[in-house]
Amino acid sequence: MAAAGAAAGSILAHPSMRLAGSVVAPGDKSVSHRALILGAMAEGETVIRGLLEGDDVRRTGSALRALGALVERDRRADGPIWRVEGRPWRAPARALYMGNSGTGCRLLIGAAAGRGVAAVFDGDASLRSRPMGRILDPLAKMGACAASREGQLPVSLAASGRLRGADYVLPTPSAQIKSAVLLAGLGAQGETIIREPVPCRDHTERMLEAFGAAIAIETEPAGGRTIRIDGGQSPVATAIDAPGDPSSAAFLVAAALIVPDSDILVRGVLVNPLRAGFYETAREMGADLSFENQRLQSGEPVADIRARTSSLRGVEVPANRAASMIDEYPILSVLAAFAEGETLMAGVEELRVKESDRIAACEAGLAANGVKTESGRDWLRVFGRAGDVPGGGRVATRQDHRIAMSFLVMGLAAKKAIEIDDGSMIGTSFPDFFALMRSLGAAFDAPTSD
Repeated sequence: MAAAGAAAGSILAHPSMRLAGSVVAPGDKSVSHRALILGAMAEGETVIRGLLEGDDVRRTGSALRALGALVERDRRADGPIWRVEGRPWRAPARALYMGNSGTGCRLLIGAAAGRGVAAVFDGDASLRSRPMGRILDPLAKMGACAASREGQLPVSLAASGRLRGADYVLPTPSAQIKSAVLLAGLGAQGETIIREPVPCRDHTERMLEAFGAAIAIETEPAGGRTIRIDGGQSPVATAIDAPGDPSSAAFLVAAALIVPDSDILVRGVLVNPLRAGFYETAREMGADLSFENQRLQSGEPVADIRARTSSLRGVEVPANRAASMIDEYPILSVLAAFAEGETLMAGVEELRVKESDRIAACEAGLAANGVKTESGRDWLRVFGRAGDVPGGGRVATRQDHRIAMSFLVMGLAAKKAIEIDDGSMIGTSFPDFFALMRSLGAAFDAPTSD
């Protein structure tokens, strides 16, 4: 199913002369999923502004309706708002089809387990290939019973009594695993403790606090964190104003850094330190970018990001930064192609099990456009061409939205246009991608109905 605003079929990105202007970043996908889910678990009505209306988030909303929650979109003159009313959850009449939404699927499995609700979860071919055992294992330790296809979708969650709290060490820095356990722990008996040696996205913790849940967070001397939550709590409805998505804004910012004579402002971007690794890395590469008008919005740090054309240099990106920028490595590989010298990205094994094997997809796309790379199981090296990227190639997106957008950005600054084989999946995370990019001056051969 193509998402709203998607461009089906091959798309060409042409070298552009200049990008300029000011745009509002689309709502953060991670915050949007969590706002809907906690709103559906809360007492009262939650009102959400700025919700990302991509296909992934809409799948979460549809699943919550099937589970018994009231989820409505209300059109206003100043933009749509979403109303969510928590009601007792029930077993859905049919399988919950989550499309390509790994975040929505994994978090909902945890939330449903904590509520003792039986449900079957399924998704598209890409989501069916992604590992689900990583959340089913800790949930099983809490007393949940689920059957899966060798640790992948479809997952059949059985009705259960009240779960019991657990003391769990995250085996890998994954906000989805952590969030699934936290949401299950909210309905469990006793205390649930999560220990994360390497801190990862903390949106669920922040959102739980916004919904009135008691949660304790301790920072360990070595830099890790311990998170404690008591079971049996009922979240209380609240108002959420979703900040802009830093992962989506990264495509706009990267384009401004490599297209000549560019100067753009992306307003209202989430700059949570656990999501800002891409921007830290870009600055180390010599990027002319700044955070302006910094403020708090619904408990999250937000800023306007200004980015100008820059001369970039290769860097070594440390493995301990991967958790804060795991979705931005494809667009970082594009920046690395335009940089002078080599860029080494370490500790990125998680990219192998995203919507596609993103290390392999980046290497293939870069090679098709004249850029040399090397890789291993958990690392990628890009040999920069100091701005002289030939382009002219065709990129297989592998039904991965971030691969598609990354190479469209690359085409804006390469010597020759770059073609991607399909853009239909872009709407899963960034439905206004083409409209916003065109408003800044980007040149695409793609449908204009977005």
